[in-house]
Amino acid sequence: MASVLTRTRSALCATALAAAGLLTAPAAHSQILPASCADGWVAETLVEGVGNLENLDSDGAGGFYVTGILDGFLAHVAADGTFEKIVTGLDHPAGVRVAGRSVYFLTGDGLAEAPGTLQRYDIETGAVTVLLTGLNGPNGLLLLPDGDLLFTNIGVRGAPTGISRYRPSTGEFTPTWSPVPLTNGLALAPGGTSIYTGNMTMRLFRIPLDAPEEAPVVAGLPDFIALPDDMEATRDGDLFVADHIAGAIYRVDPATGTGCAVITGLIKRPDPVRIPPDGATSVRIARDGDSWALYVTSMDGTLRRLRPPADIDLTPADASRQ
Repeated sequence: MASVLTRTRSALCATALAAAGLLTAPAAHSQILPASCADGWVAETLVEGVGNLENLDSDGAGGFYVTGILDGFLAHVAADGTFEKIVTGLDHPAGVRVAGRSVYFLTGDGLAEAPGTLQRYDIETGAVTVLLTGLNGPNGLLLLPDGDLLFTNIGVRGAPTGISRYRPSTGEFTPTWSPVPLTNGLALAPGGTSIYTGNMTMRLFRIPLDAPEEAPVVAGLPDFIALPDDMEATRDGDLFVADHIAGAIYRVDPATGTGCAVITGLIKRPDPVRIPPDGATSVRIARDGDSWALYVTSMDGTLRRLRPPADIDLTPADASRQ
């Protein structure tokens, strides 16, 4: 039997896909595909066949921590590609962020799943600590430069909680830091004074850190056709967004609201059978030798590296990661 997450979240995702004219298309060539800017990008598979990957973050040493939403794990992918599940038995784990010896991660991702949690895995000891409980479908997770954590909530079991904020140093918790509903991914914007997020209305927002009740739209229909998941911004202003509709990674210009795809087709089940959410789930910028690359997870169980053309600077917007 399908889980509540699969049934309920799929219904909402299907509505978005149908609105874009993509759900019942009989063949890929009949879909409305995004404009392509894939020339010069090189994709490489690092890990495959490891379940429905939901999120990732760099370990700072060439490897990554990833979550498997349906198989219920937090795993580590070493720089040599070795894959190891380090925490199992989790309920729909989602966003993951690394801070020193701590790996923060969320569980309970979904519109109507059981109440979720924020947890911390200690890299040195392997200990797992539950920091928050009773969360309303927590999903995307972001580590701010000051050490605070933001996380999105897509649950509908209670009143919408928008984006929440948690301070690990003191335990201070603000359930509704920003009221934008049904949000998913998060990224720090250049300058470090605002963040980007997207939600299930197929729009992207920019939220000032000092005025979180404000959320101007920076991209949406008809110029931006995507069901956005997690994202990452560059110092130069590009925003890279994982998209479920075309299984794509978009390169978005927040100043104009336009976007193009550097890769498409990262879909768990290709047409004509679609069971959303089934596409690309997260994108991170991390070191690739002396350069930077995009690292992408998707529901097809694959971790990929996308190396950019020489004229694209992928230096991340977050100065603490440079």
